Amino acid sequence: MSAETATTEKPAYVLARAEVRGVERVSPNFVRVTFGGDELDEFATPGSVFDARIKLIFPPASGVLPPLDRDTDDWWGSYLAVPEDERGSMRTYSVRDLRVTDAGTEVDVDFVLHLAPGLSGPASRWASTASVGQELFLIGPRRGRVGLGGVEYAPGGASSVLLVGDETAAPAIARILEDAPRDLRGCAFIEVPEPADALSIDAPAGVEVRWLPRAQGEPHGFELIPAVLAHLGDDDAGDEIRVKDIEGEDLMWETPAYSASGEAIAAADAPGDRYFWIAGESGVVTTLRRHLVKDLGIDRGQVAFMGYWRRGVAMRG
Repeated sequence: MSAETATTEKPAYVLARAEVRGVERVSPNFVRVTFGGDELDEFATPGSVFDARIKLIFPPASGVLPPLDRDTDDWWGSYLAVPEDERGSMRTYSVRDLRVTDAGTEVDVDFVLHLAPGLSGPASRWASTASVGQELFLIGPRRGRVGLGGVEYAPGGASSVLLVGDETAAPAIARILEDAPRDLRGCAFIEVPEPADALSIDAPAGVEVRWLPRAQGEPHGFELIPAVLAHLGDDDAGDEIRVKDIEGEDLMWETPAYSASGEAIAAADAPGDRYFWIAGESGVVTTLRRHLVKDLGIDRGQVAFMGYWRRGVAMRG
């Protein structure tokens, strides 16, 4: 690549002004927002999206989106350079659907409406009142680029998968299953606030999807942890389940290729026929990691453990 080409190449990530094109309350606790606009036409490569993560920047109290440098890959630095009361709030979300047609690009994002005291944040509040015509910034990979991160689902040659998550991971699990080969086998466990939050997923015929509604007042993981461990053969797991207290720690994030704690992860002795993908509230993910790795002896090289959020802690990115 010549020096001239290098200096004129567009940034690897798109920082697009996205317009709300549709809002649908798909269940009591999920709202689906469709984004469009000319600036999204260079976002993401059509095909298998899986659990691709994007960043959304919500307007501050003034309703005015911050002035950001859109011609640099240092979008984070550009965001931080704006005074805190003017920059709005940034949050991470999964792509529920990506449609690219002659009419343009549309992106669906499913928002969980955490509106209970102590659980609500700027993204939930924005989504609860979103309307057609509103705008925010969407940050994601530029179309045609590869290896930019944001996708953790990597089953390799595994023919069977176990997908586990709470409502915040439900959109990613749904997209993974809808993009998966039709001969995939396995099971998905998804814990949600109530029965009506069980959404339609076009999963392969060989994958069983189990929705686990929480009774009112139950903590995250109350239904999920024992169900998953019983499925894996730990029949006594439901007798005494405790979600580890991780206050003051970083979010659990450990994949076959990366560990947020800095621990070395040895490659699996054999590729394995089974792959595990676990995401959601970080204390629940940490608890499941402890049981899977220490008690059941599952190779860390075959599992992605991802803490999307932490109860009682306001996320900032």
